[in-house]
Parts: sequence; C-alpha cells; structure tokens
Amino acid sequence: MEYKKVSDSMVEQYHIILQSDINGVGRLFGGRLIQWIDEVACIVAKRHSGMNVTTAAIDNLIFKEAAYVGQTIVITGKITYVGHSSMEIRVDSYVENNKCQRCPINRAYITMVALGKDDKPAETAKIKIETESQKAEFEGAKKRIIYRKQRKNEGF
Repeated sequence: MEYKKVSDSMVEQYHIILQSDINGVGRLFGGRLIQWIDEVACIVAKRHSGMNVTTAAIDNLIFKEAAYVGQTIVITGKITYVGHSSMEIRVDSYVENNKCQRCPINRAYITMVALGKDDKPAETAKIKIETESQKAEFEGAKKRIIYRKQRKNEGF
C-alpha cells in the first residue's frame, strides 16, 4: 500500500467576507463557513486519495469568534488519520488582519470517504507520520473515532 505525507495534501484557502456571506445579525453566516470548511476537507481528501470523495461526518465544529464584512478568512486543512477508505481531516479557520496576523475562529474535524470507480468506498493511501505533532493528531483521531462510533451507536 502506498504512503503519502501530510504535507502532500495540505490546503490553504482565502475568502474575503462579502455582504452575501453575512447572516441577519451582521456576522459571517455559519452555514457559509461550513461550506468552505467542507470544500477544503474535500480537496485535502482528494489530494491524498487521488479519488472522488464524499463527506461522511463533520464533528467537533466549534465557533470561537465572529467574523464580519470585509475581513479575510483563511481556512487550512490537513489530513490527520487514514483508515481503510476513510480519512479524517482537520480544518482550522482564521480571521486574518491587515498585518497578516491570524485569529482562530473555528476548528472542525471532517471524515471523508474515498470512492472507487463504482462509487463505493475504496482503499486509499496510508498516512506517513513524520513529526511529533502529526503523531499526536493521529493518536487523537483514534480517540475521536471511538467517540464517533459511540455516538452513532447511541443514536446521535
């Protein structure tokens, strides 16, 4: 089985918040941010697997700060874990000021599934762990998988 490095599939995406991205109270609409997060996770998973992918779960979505019209949003994604066909992607979102300083506004973990030519789950490349940080993310992902299965079994 092929192995790929975390850096091979990392993504960084930028958005300027427009009026059409704002909710009724003048802040970035959470649904828009979730769309951007899902897109970044999809690109990371496609880069890693070299296949079409589908979103299986979005969890641990925590909104830390608000964002407003005219601000720049930076969204980064990296793979943290690979199973047989599933991949966990960590996506961090930031507001970037005019001095390129970033303030975190969200972190999410997304489970993506690689799809073969028959549109069924297909085995994908494994992850090559190269740093202590990557190892910590990988080990944390194992725990999150247990929690996801537990929530699924409990009907959540």
